[in-house]
Amino acid sequence: MTRFAFTIEFDGTPYMGWQRQGHGPSVQQSIEEAIERVTGENVAVHAAGRTDAGVHALGMRAHTDIEKAIEPFRLMEAINAQLRPEPIAILTSEIVANDWHARFSCIGREYVFRIANRRAPLALEAKRAWKVPQPLDADAMHEAAQRLVGLHDFTTFRSAHCQSDSPVKTLDRLDVRREGEHVLIEAAARSFLHHQVRSMVGCLAFVGMGRWSADDLQAALDAKDRAALALNAPPDGLYFVRAIYP
Repeated sequence: MTRFAFTIEFDGTPYMGWQRQGHGPSVQQSIEEAIERVTGENVAVHAAGRTDAGVHALGMRAHTDIEKAIEPFRLMEAINAQLRPEPIAILTSEIVANDWHARFSCIGREYVFRIANRRAPLALEAKRAWKVPQPLDADAMHEAAQRLVGLHDFTTFRSAHCQSDSPVKTLDRLDVRREGEHVLIEAAARSFLHHQVRSMVGCLAFVGMGRWSADDLQAALDAKDRAALALNAPPDGLYFVRAIYP
């Protein structure tokens, strides 16, 4: 039995998220079925994180165990051939130690959220960015975002369906910057609560529009109450960027 680790890119638009679902297609299911067609084995593929419906990935990490003797490059090529024309691609494939785990060995995760700050419809980025027509002050958003960095109770920014044992998390970084008509929000932490990034982005958008101040964001954090949330941003602009390992 050999453990293979993959780096995966996908457009989450057609899927119900990473994890297998009983009511629609998932990224995990597509990859597992592709591997079965290649190897004849019914395998489980474990990822560094579980993305929601419509969320994308630039560098998701995952692993699986395969009995068939096959080189990592050939396995990657074969899986990609079986996945076509689905918007999923295995970018790298390598053999790792049998105790390496995509989720439990991970010590950090990074996301980026893309806001298209313009009035015109999105022709090329539909479902790949959140269109916000109101002018956004990215500098004000970044300044306010620093109130969320560090160890906090993020109950306000946590989905009611979150399965985490505790709402207390340490947010290592939350940076906001403008690139032309795009506002990019980058978040880094060991782990995140369900909907945490999208909820933080929604509140920061309120700051950027001038509807909230940094103190309003602080008050929402301190409330530890989901009802204090300004807005939960849509999944369209959220991307899993990378997983970090020792």
